[in-house]
Amino acid sequence: MPHKVSLSRLKLTDFRNYASVSLSLDGRHVVLTGDNGAGKTNLMEAVSFLSPGRGLRRATYGDVTRVGATAGFSIFAELDGMDGEVEIGTGVDTTDDSISRRLRINGTPAKSADELTDHLRLLWLTPSMDGLFTGGSSERRRFLDRLVLSLDPAHGRRASDFERAMRSRNKLLDERRFDPAWLSGLEQQMASLGIAMAMARQEMLGLLARLIDETHETSPFPAAALELAGFMDGQFSRPAVDLEDDYTAMLAESRYRDAAAGRTLDGPHRADLLVRHRQKQMEASRCSTGEQKALLVGLILAHARLVANLTGHAPILLLDEIAAHLDEGRRAALFDLIDALGGQAFMTGTDCAMFSALGERAQFFTVADGKVFE
Repeated sequence: MPHKVSLSRLKLTDFRNYASVSLSLDGRHVVLTGDNGAGKTNLMEAVSFLSPGRGLRRATYGDVTRVGATAGFSIFAELDGMDGEVEIGTGVDTTDDSISRRLRINGTPAKSADELTDHLRLLWLTPSMDGLFTGGSSERRRFLDRLVLSLDPAHGRRASDFERAMRSRNKLLDERRFDPAWLSGLEQQMASLGIAMAMARQEMLGLLARLIDETHETSPFPAAALELAGFMDGQFSRPAVDLEDDYTAMLAESRYRDAAAGRTLDGPHRADLLVRHRQKQMEASRCSTGEQKALLVGLILAHARLVANLTGHAPILLLDEIAAHLDEGRRAALFDLIDALGGQAFMTGTDCAMFSALGERAQFFTVADGKVFE
């Protein structure tokens, strides 16, 4: 069994609708129930801020600060992490013209949010992701990159550096400054970073596909067939240095075309994650709403298992309204799968009865009007 990473305490100040709240947790799964709008998802969003980035809603720091608060929000957590017991505190520093995130680990300022991945890995599934297979490719890329980040924490830095170099190139092209030295330097940087991004995505999809192959016959959820398309398709068995040379040449040849388009038309930022229902041999976008939800749940659980297998530490799962559209039998099977992963899961719903199959495996809390009761 992988090592169980679990929160033992969560304290919020001026976060969303919570002026102040503190939860004592005992390592079991956490079920949060209450009316819509009570603040269940807000609690899970606070937990998601224990990972790099802007949380499961991708909100700005100003938006998550409670209305009427005199300063920014703060989140404090104690957990049994991947590197032992640890205290994590995060929040924002505000000035007249800026809001910046602060982060302390065991009371010491962290150099970057990437240090959080030394202590826990977080995966989440929210109702806003239900349209993943039918929406735009940018959402699927973001979803895919979150999966990669949970295995390769450096992926986020590569992606942000690639975006920065691409913006600089686009600006030069927009201003018709075709300086070969500047452009070549930026294009070489984009090629190195872009190929590394694409190969990390391909490697993760390969690992995930093999795990799905091994487990799909016993899973109560449909298996997903995964493919990445839209950038150097079919070429990633070649050496990275050759791919970098090819992408550098592609960028150099497309300068005038990209200048006319006002953007870079080729690169990992244009790739798309293609998902098919394996048993039906049907694109996920053509499946029913229920089938799409089941595919997504199965995909998240498979990836959680992959993270646990490769890191030796089970990820913490944040599953918002996870049981709402599942029948009783599939809910029970889902809870068994979550428990078998060996980690801690936070789950929300409006009806406590939907989680009865968890029994003593979970702590149950009621959320109402910015307060939480066990």
